[in-house]
Amino acid sequence: MIVTLSINYSRVSDIIEPDHLILTPSVPVRAYRDSYGNWCSRFVAPTGLITLRGKGVVADSGELDPFVPWLEERAVDALPDEALLFLLGSRYCETDLLSPIAWELFGTAPTGWGRVQAICDYVHHHIRFGYGHANPTKSAYQVFHDREGVCRDFAHLAVAFCRCMNIPARYCTGYVSDIGEPPPYSEMDFAAWFEAYLGDGWYTFDPRNHKSRIGRILIARGRDAADVALTTTFGPTTLESFKVWTDELTGSEDAMTSGPPPR
Repeated sequence: MIVTLSINYSRVSDIIEPDHLILTPSVPVRAYRDSYGNWCSRFVAPTGLITLRGKGVVADSGELDPFVPWLEERAVDALPDEALLFLLGSRYCETDLLSPIAWELFGTAPTGWGRVQAICDYVHHHIRFGYGHANPTKSAYQVFHDREGVCRDFAHLAVAFCRCMNIPARYCTGYVSDIGEPPPYSEMDFAAWFEAYLGDGWYTFDPRNHKSRIGRILIARGRDAADVALTTTFGPTTLESFKVWTDELTGSEDAMTSGPPPR
């Protein structure tokens, strides 16, 4: 198995308690960084039940995702080399099929941040969210026609539309907390969003939640979900249960590191 469950290197200076992966029964684990810089763990799972568990504590600024509406997109010939990969079609983001649709929908939209925001607006308002709509093989093109999906489907469609409009976009997975949100709170899950390259850097957009959030913690980035799967198995497996916590902690550092829930 390959698992991508560790907090991204970009947040390493914020880690108070490392989110070490604990396996039951215990088996040897080897860690490596993939071609996108994500921390991955690999191991041979024994026959029978195996449990993966981890917890961590991360210091966060408490600020909302940046909102920089004056940023402009860059011409393709002015993009940095490392951004070009994220203009190309990928497993779940079929730019060849969606390009005519994207230009029809967003060709007259404001450029830069405004265009990415218009894409997020469209995806949020035209795709119906529901866990019952999850399908591991569903692509952006299918999402566009089915008009339903989960957060990864929202992200895939928005990523594909951005790439069609010559704006580099990369798929992200991680934790999104309910800090600062009014109740009732939904059950926690791993979340998917994306980053678009505008101005001179990458900026977060979330077409599923459709608003800036506090306490977003990145796990991995890639072209799409195929690059950042939480678990990849090379043999038949069955997921029996799955639980995620993302809670705000208060008090002294000793209290923070002694007993947080698993995440």
